Amino acid sequence: MSKGNGTSPSKRPSVTLHDVAEAAGVHPSTVSRALDPASSRPVREATRVMIEETARKLGYRPHLLARGLKGGRSGAVGVVVADIGNVFFAPIIRGIALSLEDSSMMPTVAETQDDSARLKVVVDHLMSRQVDALVVLAARHGDREFLESVAEEVPVVLADRPLKGTTLPRAGQDNRAGGRLIAEHLLALGHRDIAQLAGSFDVGTLAERAEGFSETLRDAGIEELPIATHAETLTPAEGTRVMHELLSRARVPTAVFAHNDLLAVGAIAALRARGIRVPEDISIVGYDDMPLAGYLSPPLTTVAFQGLEIGRLAGDMVQAQLRGEATEDVVLPPRLMVRGTTRRLPV
Repeated sequence: MSKGNGTSPSKRPSVTLHDVAEAAGVHPSTVSRALDPASSRPVREATRVMIEETARKLGYRPHLLARGLKGGRSGAVGVVVADIGNVFFAPIIRGIALSLEDSSMMPTVAETQDDSARLKVVVDHLMSRQVDALVVLAARHGDREFLESVAEEVPVVLADRPLKGTTLPRAGQDNRAGGRLIAEHLLALGHRDIAQLAGSFDVGTLAERAEGFSETLRDAGIEELPIATHAETLTPAEGTRVMHELLSRARVPTAVFAHNDLLAVGAIAALRARGIRVPEDISIVGYDDMPLAGYLSPPLTTVAFQGLEIGRLAGDMVQAQLRGEATEDVVLPPRLMVRGTTRRLPV
């Protein structure tokens, strides 16, 4: 038990702005200006550096919320993701955080479980916390009207998933081009019996990938093999389920495009369970180039997704909008990563 004045060693008194001013030998208002990026310019460089060093030594932490409220800002940006357990979202979130930290802003991450009803609940909760803006990674086609109404109150930026017909700014990838790259790759390898292992088409990225893929096959005079069901979630279990359904049909494909890498992993598991070899018997292509895609056996052919860069762009868009600047969509080109799960069809 501690003795003395009764103050617990783990509960040290907070260092105040006045403590920093006294130690630095300057007025508290000078400390306030020096430690606020928005108002530090009038303070001489040598004075600002000395104050920052003094604050660091004393362990002073600025009251960011109070500073934000003074300027009408909380310093928090809501980041709404579909599935926080999906590794796909991690680099995007990191990119957002890296962009925001230059402005002393922090992301507040919330999950919708890829459900539009939960999206509304999550966004309303974030708005009640007075976030300055939203970055949405979980939009589905039916969410456009709701998100546009939110954008009348705070800036809203879409990351990754597009919404048809909206004016909300987006940072993402050209998914149609990605679908075309995959179709062109499989056609160049001689495949003609080709199928998609598709996710839900009310997710804009998946719909665009499917459109680019199907258009390229049609232009080449190839009719892709139909499939009776779509994956309900973008998980290996659903990849396995839908692949088994596809294999039960009379005409089995020689090549399959899975809408993301997790579906592709599940599809490969289903093939192995039936003694079907990849790529000797069936070629498989995924999408997103998840961190372990190149280390699978065989390594997965897939389309790289620049998640970190897209996150940075989304964070930059948020800050530009908060400054009152106009923003335009930024759509990055895809890149096909040809690895071991595809091969030329034997003649």
